[in-house]
This record gives sequence, structure tokens and C-alpha cells, in this order.
Amino acid sequence: MSCFILVLLFALQKFGTQRVGFLFAPVLIAWLGFLSLIGAYNIWKWNPGVVRALSPYYGFKFLKVAGKEDWTSLGCFVLCITGSEAMFADLGHFSKLSLRIAFSLIVFPSLLLAYMGEAAFISTHKEDLQMTFFRSIPESIFWPVYVIATLATIVGSQASISATFSLINQCMSLNCFPPVKIIHTSNHVHGQIYIPEINWILMLLCLSVTIGFRDTELIGNAFVLAVITVMFVTTCLMFLIIVTIWNRSILLATLFTILFGSVELLYLLACLANVSYGGWFPLVLSLFILSIMAVWHYGTSRKLCYELENSVQLDSILSCSSGLGIVRVPGIGLVFSSTPGGIPPMFSHFITNFPAFHRIIIFVSIQILAVPKVPPEDRFLITAVGPRDSGFFGCIMRFGYKDDRDDACEFEDQLLKKVADHLLRDASEISAKASAIHGPSDVLVDDISTPSESNEEREVPVREEVRELLVQREAGVAYMTGHTCVKSHSSSSFLKVIAIDLIYGFLRRNCRQTSTLRLGLPQASLIQVGIVYHV
Repeated sequence: MSCFILVLLFALQKFGTQRVGFLFAPVLIAWLGFLSLIGAYNIWKWNPGVVRALSPYYGFKFLKVAGKEDWTSLGCFVLCITGSEAMFADLGHFSKLSLRIAFSLIVFPSLLLAYMGEAAFISTHKEDLQMTFFRSIPESIFWPVYVIATLATIVGSQASISATFSLINQCMSLNCFPPVKIIHTSNHVHGQIYIPEINWILMLLCLSVTIGFRDTELIGNAFVLAVITVMFVTTCLMFLIIVTIWNRSILLATLFTILFGSVELLYLLACLANVSYGGWFPLVLSLFILSIMAVWHYGTSRKLCYELENSVQLDSILSCSSGLGIVRVPGIGLVFSSTPGGIPPMFSHFITNFPAFHRIIIFVSIQILAVPKVPPEDRFLITAVGPRDSGFFGCIMRFGYKDDRDDACEFEDQLLKKVADHLLRDASEISAKASAIHGPSDVLVDDISTPSESNEEREVPVREEVRELLVQREAGVAYMTGHTCVKSHSSSSFLKVIAIDLIYGFLRRNCRQTSTLRLGLPQASLIQVGIVYHV
């Protein structure tokens, strides 16, 4: 039954969370309501004095009495918070105020009543130590609570799956994960995405754990170690956030890390005792994923370094154009490059083997910034490359890791508009300087439809450049990307050969799409240039 529910849950992911999202809040409210009622009922019926457990005195007394022999029992305590942690796996879709209200007024009181109710039940039913929660449910409402518990588990799993999709998407934007296919399941909420490969890999892993362990205790040990490790690592990383992002003092960051990190480290050390009892699985899995991310980031960085070191100067291309017999064909060529401000080796490799390129060439470099979104007015940075009459431009496109990059038509319109604005802005600066020398002029540079008699010598060239841009766009727009093959150098070490030739090469060959193709470039106008990089 568990495997059937898992397969059904992952099969529904392609429809998007908005189709079943309306069930989340009612299910969780019903679940927390049942927890509160059952807990209050057990406290009242079996042991009202259990409310004294709210005092931390009994926690210290337990540790003093239990001693080192029961040190590992602290790992079981983490299970008291892992369920609530899963509920907040998708924090980015909610405001701070809503989270504080939900946790303070609903989640936290419900969990307190539920656990005190279980403690009250155990105090008089010491023989029922297995499946204590379900045994403490009154028989009249057992099956409704069982159904709601199953639905609440599905809701928690859904939040974790959605969070995994978001994390993979952001890691791809930061060049820390191989590109995979991303499908946006909502036209209104950008964060709702679906990644087919990750979805089915998650399903296989979940089925493997369910079938392989066949024991909730072993699965609990794995889950607890994974959660407490994430919490401890997050607390350590908060030190950097407090110092670098919030610009607070190192002393305050240290106090925060010691205050919360010491408690989490205490639980983490206790959970490490269960590594051989299921806790090994998240450690092995995380090490495998970390290795893939590290190799991909290393290979991508080496590829970028090679392109920067072997970038070509425009002067050398223009100077040897006549000797190579290079001709200019009508149209606009958008050459995608990883080297902002330079000409990629792929372009020089192309014109060496095929001596022709478009009248207007725009070198486009995509940068992913460590911010969620970049305003449209700050997205394009246009510069002129070489002489004004050469028809070469440079463009840096800046995206946030949550920005949508799937509309090629909109991208093309905005890019060419920014190029035209760049030409007009340059002309405006020239006119301003000329006006300071020769006197003011009544000419509006933005009006490119009617020539001016008084400033014709300054206005006509830029008008012709903008008209040429429009004419060449009508002739056609082509997209050029590099189909690179990254190989290690002959003098590379054995580990580098393994990392670059085997692992990184395998990942590149099996990627669904590259970062440039995420722009939705039309295949009919796409030119891919093959080249080998020896890094």
C-alpha cells in the first residue's frame, strides 16, 4: 500500500501542485485539530499531571538519571520536530508573518498536546510501547484519524518534493548541477515547476528505501540523521549570512551559532550512533550528490577559464578578414558566449572553417546573479565591440535564479530594442558634447523618423545604424552556440582525468538541455559549432 501511494504521488507531480494545493490547508488543519483533541482527551483521561513535563527541569533530570547508556535516546527526540520541519519545506512561498502565526498559534500548541497526550497514555499502558499514537486513539474515531494521518503524510511529502524541484532549479542557475528539463506548471506562480528526471529518480529512491528497509525504525533513523544534519549545517551557514548579508558583528554571529548550534550538535552526535541502523543511507546518498555537484562545478569552471584564456580579439579577426576571404551575409547573428567582454574561441573556430558571418554580430553572455529576480530594465548591458561601422556588439544578460528564461521571442525583442537604445544614447551623448561646443540644438535624438536639417551630419549616421538594425532583423536572426567537448590535458593528473573525461563528460553527454537552450531558442535558427577544449 505504501508503494502504491508513492507511485501515485509522484505520477501526479506533472499536473502541478496548484491542482491539489487546495487540499493542503484543510488536511493540515484537520490533522492538527485531531492531534490537539486526542492529546487533550488522553491528558484528561489517563494522567492530568503530565502537564508538568513542560518544565525543562524534567529534561535535565532525565539526562542525569539516564547517563551515557541512554545517550542515543536523544536521537529519538529529534523525531518530535522532524514532522513539523517537513511542513515548512517550502518556506519560500509564504511570508514571515504567516509562518510565525501558523507555528505559534496552531502547530506548536498541537504538537505539545499530542506528545503530552501520548506520555499520559504510556504512563498507564506501559505494555503498549509500539505504535503508541494509534493505540491512544479512541476506537470511535480511529479510521477517520488514520485517513487524515495518511493524507497529512502525503502533504508533507509533496512539500518536500516541491522544495527539491526548487533547489535543483536554483543549483542549475548557479552552475552547481547538470542542466535538466524544467516544466513550469503554473502561469501565475513562477515557483511551481516540475522536473521529470528528478521526479522519477526520487520515486525510485523512495521505493528502494520502502522495500529495502521494510522497517519504520530504520527509516526513522535515516530520516532523523538527515534532518538534524541539515539543521546543523544551516545554523553554521547562518554565521556567514549574519556577517556578510546582514552586516552584523562577528560576535553576534558567533553567539547565535553557539546558542543554536550547540543544541543541534548535541542531537547530531546522538544520532550518529544509529549510522549502522539505517543512518548510513542519507550519508551515502548526500555524498554521491555532493560529488556530482562538485565535479560539475569544477568542470564548468575549467571550461570557463579555458574560454577566457583563449578568447580572441576583434582586431585580429577584422585584420585577417581580407586574407581569409571572409564575407558578410545579411541578417543578425546572436553568438552565445561564456566570456563577457570577449569573443569566444568557438566564433573564431567557425569563421576559420566557414569564412562568412552576419552583417550584425551580437555576443551574448548570460550571467546568473545570486538574487531571486533581476528587474527588466537592468537585465541587458549593451556595449560596442570594435569600430562603430563593424557591426559588432556585446551583451550581458543578467538573470536571477528564479527568473523565467523560456520566451525566445520576448528575449529577442528586448535585446534588439536595447541595442537600438544604445545607439540612440551614444548619439545623444555626442550631440550633448557638440552642443556644448557649437551651441544648443532643437533636435530630438529619439525621433529617428525625420532627419534634421540643422544637425544632419550628426543625426544621419545613427539613424542609418538603427535602420540597418531593423533591416537586418527582417533578413533573419540566427543563434550560434558552442557544442563543446571538454577533455583533460595530456599532462593532467589521474584524478583530473577521472573527473573531467569520465564523470563530467558523461554528465554533459546526458544532459537534457544546456543553459542557453533554456531560453527557448528556435531549433530552425540554431547553429551549433563543435569544438574541443583541452583544459
